[in-house]
Amino acid sequence: MTITAAADGSALGNPGPAGWAWYVNDDCWRAGGWPHGTNNQGELMAVLDLFRATAHVPGEDLLILCDSQYVINAVTKWMPGWKRKGWRKADGKPVLNVDLLKDIDQALVGRKYTFEWVRGHAGHELNEAADDRARAAATAYQQGVAVRQGPGFGTAAVGTPPAAHAVSTTPQAAPQAAQATAAPASRAAAPQQAMRPTQSAAPSGQQQLFGPPGAFDEPDLFSELEEEPAAALAETSPEAVVESLERELLQPETRADMGRTAVLLHPDFTEIGSSGRIWTRDAMMMALEDNPGGPAELELLGADRLGEKTVLLTYRSHTREGSALRSSLWVLEGAQWRLRFHQGTPEA
Repeated sequence: MTITAAADGSALGNPGPAGWAWYVNDDCWRAGGWPHGTNNQGELMAVLDLFRATAHVPGEDLLILCDSQYVINAVTKWMPGWKRKGWRKADGKPVLNVDLLKDIDQALVGRKYTFEWVRGHAGHELNEAADDRARAAATAYQQGVAVRQGPGFGTAAVGTPPAAHAVSTTPQAAPQAAQATAAPASRAAAPQQAMRPTQSAAPSGQQQLFGPPGAFDEPDLFSELEEEPAAALAETSPEAVVESLERELLQPETRADMGRTAVLLHPDFTEIGSSGRIWTRDAMMMALEDNPGGPAELELLGADRLGEKTVLLTYRSHTREGSALRSSLWVLEGAQWRLRFHQGTPEA
């Protein structure tokens, strides 16, 4: 039998009040969170807790539906190399969220599991259910109220036909599912503890993982750095700020810096490329890190304020390959302007 579950994370501010959740059905799900965390930490914790919650049925196949390419790649592709390098990336820098990743690495020993990517916020029933619960947990911590933790994983969930849990349609653009299989598990399920915003201490092991508010000296792989100071933004018009940030994004050194692009690209960023391909934020950041391209010049056509927190930028870009007409929609999130949507069309 296969246990099919969606796992998702949410952060309000990123970092900020954060939540995580996994969902099989309305009678089998669990959620939690912290006063201060990142979206990626929520995504990883949802996967970790799902493995722990099902550790008592190691013989069951586990199909994990996930909208985070970072989590899928981290667990199925990058982790073996990170371990060989002493949990360091190819550039020699320490792997972020290493404690969570180490726990996941231990939890999946002996388990039969498959990760499948699903597009987030696209109406996938299980993904939407997990997302709603993760966001509700983050909101509970933001508001200082109790988190709905869910019933957890019971034996009734084992052996339920997959059709009762999963939606039959999968986005055509979804990459091939990553798979891994190992020997029978010997690890018992970790104890689950209640999580309430009013508690000063985090659940077992998590205080060390995430620390108190303000403890983030370094961003997550796909998460945000410090926001631009509000005072600095106040001295310049929104149109000028957005134009400056767009010019920065056109520079190879910026595009190759995943930390900086994480600041500039909105969590829900989407691009319709000149080839017609639709890019998500994670896919775009990974592609730019591998191939940032050459420098480009910006010829401004217009900068229109569509609202107090929205600016539409239109311009012509010039590169050695030619010119293109481009439009970028920037939104103000807190004190940081972030690119929400971009489209480019090559000129004839």
